[in-house]
Amino acid sequence: MTRVSTAGNYESALLNLMAAQARGLEAQKKVSTEKIATDLAGFGRGSETLTALKSAQNRIDGFISAGEAVASRLTTQALAFDRVAEGADGARQAIAEALASGRVEGLMQALEGQFATARSGLNLEHNGRPLFGGAVTDQPPVTAKSMADLADAPDAASVFVNDTLRTASRLDESTTVETGFLADEVGEPLFAILRDIQLFHEGAQGPIDGVMTEDVRAFLEGQLTRLKDAHTGVVGFAARSGAIQTQVDDNLASLDNQRVAMQQLIGKKTDVDMAEAVTELELSQISIQASAQVLAQLRQTSLLDLLAPY
Repeated sequence: MTRVSTAGNYESALLNLMAAQARGLEAQKKVSTEKIATDLAGFGRGSETLTALKSAQNRIDGFISAGEAVASRLTTQALAFDRVAEGADGARQAIAEALASGRVEGLMQALEGQFATARSGLNLEHNGRPLFGGAVTDQPPVTAKSMADLADAPDAASVFVNDTLRTASRLDESTTVETGFLADEVGEPLFAILRDIQLFHEGAQGPIDGVMTEDVRAFLEGQLTRLKDAHTGVVGFAARSGAIQTQVDDNLASLDNQRVAMQQLIGKKTDVDMAEAVTELELSQISIQASAQVLAQLRQTSLLDLLAPY
């Protein structure tokens, strides 16, 4: 025989209200977070699979971050190559114009400016580190500050202080590419020409100034071909860097597609069905209201009222 009491009925209604509130809170969490659970324990047996997927997603995100850093560096590197190429081509044009006019006033000053342009490109930094210094990061790779410094050096190679370590970057699990270049390999041919011009200017057949002599003309004509070759060499390095940049951009696009696919896969296991969650929330609210009404009625009634006539 089931016992019926005022206290028992009140306790049962109170438990029903508490259960409805708990269901409402859980439904509210799902609606606000749009997730099935807020921790791995809430996913039960699927937590191991979810952990593996999250780990894969973190690796992809790591490669994307690294790839974006490499892409930024290569963009700055392209600017550096442009400056060096501008210096080489500008020097060639300055000499060609001097040969055409038959006068060399201001030619050495013009070449000094082109040297400064090329030097700035070779010493360009990215995030506080020289682009073309290899592993040497505490000083610019080009020590010469003027063409006179080039002439004072034993040879053009001696004004470069970079080492031989080229920067390599890992793009994904299976791809590592060499993205760095060295200052001496890029700039030494150009600096050797400018050094020879400065030495000629300071030598017995110089200076290179005023009306052009036959010796000066013959010498400068010989430098035009060398400068063209030096410019072509710099453009070749820039093309190689551009090809690497294209590879990095393509790899980033592929990684981004992988990230989207991984997010969708994880979402299928973690994202809540919003329509179902909203329905659960509405039902729980109705249940809370009903339980509260029952509880309120029980507080106003007693079995003693029913038993009083007997």
